[in-house]
Parts: sequence; structure tokens; C-alpha cells
Amino acid sequence: MEKILQDLADILLKAIPTVIILVILHQFLKVVLFGPIENMLRKRHELTAGARKSASASLANAERKTAEYEVKLRDAKSVVYKEQEDTRKKWLSDQTDQLAQAKTNSTAKVAIAKQGIAVEASSAKATLERTSDLLADEIVTSLLTGRRV
Repeated sequence: MEKILQDLADILLKAIPTVIILVILHQFLKVVLFGPIENMLRKRHELTAGARKSASASLANAERKTAEYEVKLRDAKSVVYKEQEDTRKKWLSDQTDQLAQAKTNSTAKVAIAKQGIAVEASSAKATLERTSDLLADEIVTSLLTGRRV
């Protein structure tokens, strides 16, 4: 058994430089290879997170501006609708005034025409009365004299 332990001690003694080389190699790779890769990955993650934050901020800004635009558009539409309604009411008022004026004018013209017709009727009546008296006199004269008219 001593021989086995001695052989084992020899193997372990010969393995010490290999272990030291492996530890040095591990430290070297950690510093030279894995350290820069880890730094690059960390920076990439920070940049990605920053880009995401920037994108979410831009999206929030766009949503805010869209909401403002919709509010302004709604306000502008209400102003336009109010102006249209005011214009329509003004047109209706003007139309009502014009109709009332036309009715007044036509009523006045009808009254004037009625007066003219009444004057003409009374004038015609007076003329008829005069001529009827003359005609009656002629008829009586012709009947009494016997001649035909």
C-alpha cells in the first residue's frame, strides 16, 4: 500500500504544475476574453434598455400629441358646426323677413288693386246709371213715336 500511496503522491506532485497552468489559463482567459465579452454584453444591454426607454418615451409623446390633436380637432369641429348653425339660423331669419316683407307688399298691392277696382266699379256704375237714363229716355221716346231703334 505504501507503494500505491507513493505513486499517488508522485502523480499529484506531477499534477501541480498542470493545475497551476490551468488556474493561470483560467485567470488569463477571464481577463483577456471573458472580461471584455462581459463588458460588451453589459454595454449592449444598457444600450438596448436605453433604446427601449427612448422608444417608450417617444411612444408616450406620440400618444400625448395624438390626444392633443384629437382635442383640437374636436374643438375645431364644434366651432365649425356652431358657425354653420349660426349661418343657417341667419338664413332662416332672412328668409322669414323676406317672406314677411313680400306678404306685406302683396297685401298692400292687393289693397291698392281693390281700391282701384272699387273706383272703377263706382265709375262704371255711375256711367251705367247715366247711360241707362239716356237709354231709357230713348226707348220711351221711340216707343211713343213708334219708330224702331
